[in-house]
Amino acid sequence: MVSVYQNIIRSFPRGYSMAFAYGSGVMPQVGHAITRSSMIDFIFVVEDPLVWHRENMHLNPRHYSSLRLLGPATIETVQCNWGAKIYYNTLVPTHEGLIKYGVISERDLICDLLDWETLYVAGRLHKPVNILHKDSKDPELERALQLNLSYAVRTALLLLPDTFSEEELYHTIAHLSYSGDFRMHVGEDKHKVRNIVEAQLLEFRKLYAPVLDSLQDYVLLDATAPGTAIQDTSPHAKYRHLSLLPLQLQLALVRDCNKDGRNRDVEEVLLVAAQDPDTQDMVIKGVRSIVSRSSLTQALKGVVTAGLWKSLKYSTAKVKKMISSWHR
Repeated sequence: MVSVYQNIIRSFPRGYSMAFAYGSGVMPQVGHAITRSSMIDFIFVVEDPLVWHRENMHLNPRHYSSLRLLGPATIETVQCNWGAKIYYNTLVPTHEGLIKYGVISERDLICDLLDWETLYVAGRLHKPVNILHKDSKDPELERALQLNLSYAVRTALLLLPDTFSEEELYHTIAHLSYSGDFRMHVGEDKHKVRNIVEAQLLEFRKLYAPVLDSLQDYVLLDATAPGTAIQDTSPHAKYRHLSLLPLQLQLALVRDCNKDGRNRDVEEVLLVAAQDPDTQDMVIKGVRSIVSRSSLTQALKGVVTAGLWKSLKYSTAKVKKMISSWHR
């Protein structure tokens, strides 16, 4: 199937440092058969959005809504300054079927991976994807991708008890970017996270093996009970995880902790959180605050970038999928 995706992206300009396919039309999910009618989702990580959109509007003008009439500079402005800093064209017909593709600058992706500014694309990369191209001469991007996975594991460990299953770990990780996303209540399969993890367990295991190997001082898969993990949940271990969370999540914890009017700094808040028996509540609230903001603003942005007709058509298909999940 990789050749199919490669054939599709050949019709786009180069100038991207990374390109990947993702979603239910690419990666297996329980209850969702991948067929030719499945829409394929892509993301292009581009070095210069203005140059890339200019070239793409020349090659593929029909991909864009009427916003294209305002020129590539406007497209770049909308991409980089609104929502989650990604620009989507959806319901695009190709020789291999319908596709949707997002465009994000490498600079904005790296910020999201390192700081969880929006958790929009960083969250998608918490789950297995089909990487079609990645610049091997880009150590900054590679480091950011690996740190994003490490953040995901540390955050999940703070949300889990001292003993849990391997599948529960991946379920917790996969759920992070959906926490606080209003679309999980309107327009998404209610079993989405479970369907992803059950069908992609081996892919999750491969993706997170290096991170778990590096965290053996804090978490171990129990060899005597395959699929079971045990972790250190002491205040010392929790503080270590908290101190290595991405910046925006730490700041969300500070804002929540200081609602009582005090002015505690990051270190003091993390020390308090590490001692708190309800650390998991503080952490998940912080994740939700990031996701809820970016998911809403990106959805509103999608109406502008896709156009009203495509937005209605895409949303209707999502709602139908959600309703069908109620009967499974």
